[in-house]
Amino acid sequence: MTEKRMLILDAATVRKIDENRGDMSVSEFINILIDSHLDEPAASQQSDLVTKEEFHHFEEGIRDLLRSFLEFFLSYGLELGKQPTDGELDKLSLKLQGLTKSSKTRKL
Repeated sequence: MTEKRMLILDAATVRKIDENRGDMSVSEFINILIDSHLDEPAASQQSDLVTKEEFHHFEEGIRDLLRSFLEFFLSYGLELGKQPTDGELDKLSLKLQGLTKSSKTRKL
């Protein structure tokens, strides 16, 4: 069992911690901050963490991939001569438009 101590911080600092710590506890977040600034080997152990920008690029890539799959399967079905029902075509078209719109709104 580790010994626990109290750390007194001003309200603005606590607010910044709470806004940026995500799912981590306050203690975990402060430990990561300290390790990343004081101890280089500890910072390199945290290299498996992803930044918001990296995650955003990953999310855009997944959306582009899904859009490409939908376009491929839609065109592939039409090339084979299989006529999709109006409902199927409308569903796929709406999904494709939804992916395109959500991708464009995030870029703005």
